[in-house]
Amino acid sequence: MTRIDVIDNHGQFTHLEQRALRDMGVDVEMIDNETPPEEIDADGIVLSGGPDIDRIGNCPEYLGLDIPVFGICLGMQIMADELGGTVGSGEYGGYADVTVDITDDDDPLVGSLAPDTRVWASHADEVKTVPDGFERTARSDICGVEAMSDTDRDLYGVQWHPEVAHTEEGEAVFENFLEICE
Repeated sequence: MTRIDVIDNHGQFTHLEQRALRDMGVDVEMIDNETPPEEIDADGIVLSGGPDIDRIGNCPEYLGLDIPVFGICLGMQIMADELGGTVGSGEYGGYADVTVDITDDDDPLVGSLAPDTRVWASHADEVKTVPDGFERTARSDICGVEAMSDTDRDLYGVQWHPEVAHTEEGEAVFENFLEICE
């Protein structure tokens, strides 16, 4: 059975990420973001969303564990910031229903989604440029980087929250990440 660790970055939806995976029959555990990297024993990691990039604990070190990592909202921003991309304030701010355009049909995380998928996302902060090795895999009218992937390093991120009911095909995103982990 695939084991996933959800890294708790103190976000309001983190428990929903854990529950979504548990409801899919996944062996999942929530781990504090101060957990030493050598204590991570999972097939994949979900870097949860959260309120503050200054409270990310050991998350940068988890990116080098040689296991798939899926960053959600702040989790994706951590990847971009740590690996050479840029993160900045979004023009549209708080949570909203957004239609994302999937720009890479071959992407293992989001490529199977409908071209115009409705999602629930916060744009208080967002990735402005992707790091070297990453491809933008989704965009919207309000954000140029709604999702990104580095398939060579198995690093993936979305700006939106697949764990909430407002997001179409959220379970499919988690299923795709589980396939990557296997």
